[in-house]
Amino acid sequence: MAGKKQNLLIKNDFFGDIQSALGFPPDLVCRSLFVQGEQTVQCVYLESMVNKKTIDEYILKSFTENTFSEGEAPRSAESGFLREFSFSDPYEQLREHAVKALLAGHCALTDFARERVCLINVTESKQRSIEEPKSESTIRGPHEGFTESILTNVGLVRKRIRNPFLRFDKMNIGNQTGTTLLMVYMENLAPESLVREVRGRLSAIRTDSVLESAYVEEFIQDRIWSPFPTLTNTERPDMVAAQLLDGKVAVMVDGTPNVLLAPMTFFEFFSSPEDYYQRADIATFIRWIRLISFFTAVFVPSLYVAATTFHQELIPTQLLISLSAQREGVPFPAIFEVLLMEVVFEIIREAGLRMPRAVGQALSIVGAIVLGQAAVEAGLISAAIVIVVAITGITNFVVPVYSFGMSQRLLRFSFVLLAGFMGLFGILCGALFLVAHLVSLNSFGVPYFTPASPSIGTDWKDVLVRLPRPWLDPNGLPGYIRNMKRKR
Repeated sequence: MAGKKQNLLIKNDFFGDIQSALGFPPDLVCRSLFVQGEQTVQCVYLESMVNKKTIDEYILKSFTENTFSEGEAPRSAESGFLREFSFSDPYEQLREHAVKALLAGHCALTDFARERVCLINVTESKQRSIEEPKSESTIRGPHEGFTESILTNVGLVRKRIRNPFLRFDKMNIGNQTGTTLLMVYMENLAPESLVREVRGRLSAIRTDSVLESAYVEEFIQDRIWSPFPTLTNTERPDMVAAQLLDGKVAVMVDGTPNVLLAPMTFFEFFSSPEDYYQRADIATFIRWIRLISFFTAVFVPSLYVAATTFHQELIPTQLLISLSAQREGVPFPAIFEVLLMEVVFEIIREAGLRMPRAVGQALSIVGAIVLGQAAVEAGLISAAIVIVVAITGITNFVVPVYSFGMSQRLLRFSFVLLAGFMGLFGILCGALFLVAHLVSLNSFGVPYFTPASPSIGTDWKDVLVRLPRPWLDPNGLPGYIRNMKRKR
């Protein structure tokens, strides 16, 4: 008697209960097949998330031809048999699984003849094509970039690492979004302690939503209040492949092309995959340019403020006369000039990023030139300030990792304030504090200032200088990765 009641409940109220659970959405579709006036099959799906061609040609057609046997997947490479429930299974459990399957892009197919409910994968992949990453352009090397589809991103990594030791650990995070995450690593290269640490931090995340990898980054980073990133993100599959082969771990998040990589050290932010597509001497020269640009972006404005405010004796006489002539009539002190121009430069930069692509670049260039020239002619600032701010603004973009460039911008303002109040003594105190902070940082158990502190001699051959490839160990891992493997 209970079985007949359950059958009637499924036949009469199943679709209505699903509608109610989903809030009567406009894209919920129920299609039925009738034989001699009696309903035999009911197919329920969300029209916005499925491939209707698969449903028409491979699922419903299989029933009309009577080829849909017990536990058999539909005849389509795009679809897949997920799970089967009997009418005798608990109704609440059946409805719950059906609702979750519909939201994942599957269909719930009720077979009244065999008294079963089948959940079938008919998801339609809606994604943009593979393009070059807009935030990480390259001259020589692959021009492919990750997309918002996590399966496409998996394929781009597998394309470069055809190795059975490549592992993808899946988990879902976000109580409301149920976002799919993949922890990617090479089982034979990544230290077990590192894999456990990353897995533990990901498993400990408690949040309602994950819409981008930045959500995950904030949960698993080592220091919340440090200006320096302890892991990096990239849209380049070749960079992910190179880091995986160095024994690191990547975290892919469905819905975003940005893949997280850990651990990262301070000096690794000055290297790029493109360094290994150039000759060793060229790559070494470019790395030194990046290091010089880092110190220029951070220290040049503060040194200008300190020299013109407290230490005029350090400036050559002719240059001092020229600067004094430029500052004649300027009503503001040097620190205010620098801060004013830096803030205006940041505003113009952000406006250029948010404006439509066709006019954004023109606005940034024209706005900076016009405002700088107008401010000099109005006597609000000196011409030297425009040069200093322009140089630091340009050098800020030389470092290949955008998040690290943001750190430079924050440090620049801090050092300008120290220089304005305490001169070179303030800059020296700030530099000592900066080095102490870098030495105290860790990235997933790895000292952030490696290989300088602690010193690892073998890693210096690929930090400030990139040795020719024949001189590098073809199977070598970074020294700190080898140390982690020894400690397991």
